Amino acid sequence: MRLEGVRVEIPTNQPVIVLREADGDRTLPIFIGNPEATAIVHAMQGIDTPRPMTHDLLKNVLDLQAVRIRSVEITELHDRTFYASIEIERDGAISRLDARPSDAIALLVRVGVDEVPIYAAEAVLDEAGISGETALNEDVPLGDAQIEEFRSFLDQVSPEDFA
Repeated sequence: MRLEGVRVEIPTNQPVIVLREADGDRTLPIFIGNPEATAIVHAMQGIDTPRPMTHDLLKNVLDLQAVRIRSVEITELHDRTFYASIEIERDGAISRLDARPSDAIALLVRVGVDEVPIYAAEAVLDEAGISGETALNEDVPLGDAQIEEFRSFLDQVSPEDFA
C-alpha cells in the first residue's frame, strides 16, 4: 500500500486516511479524528510545532534506542474499527506493536513514507477496499473548498485545543 494522503469526507467533514494498493486498483479509506489528521498532515507538510507532538516524541525515543520501524500493517477490521501493527527491529530482534492505524501512519510519516512499507491484510481490503478511481472519488469527494476548509482548520488548531 502507499499513502495517498489525508482527505475530507463530505458532508461530515471527517478526515480520511487514503491508502492505495501499490500493485492494484483498490483504495482503503480509514476514517480518523481531527487531531490525528492534524498530526499526519503537519508531518507530511514538514510543519514543525514549537514543542514535540506525541508522535514526534515517540520517534525521538525510538531513534535514541536505535529501534528501526520495519513496516506498518493494517491487520483487522472489526465493527467498523481498524487495527494496525508496527513491526520494529532493535539489535536484530523483531517485535510487533499493536496500534491504531492513525498513530501508525502518523509515526510512519515522521520516519519517511518511502522508507517503510505499508501493508493491509487481504481480508481488510476485501471488506473495506474500494475498487477503481471513480469509486474513491464518489465516496470521498474533495474539492478546492474542502481543501481550503481543512487547511484553515489546521492553521487554527493547536495542541492545547485537544487537552
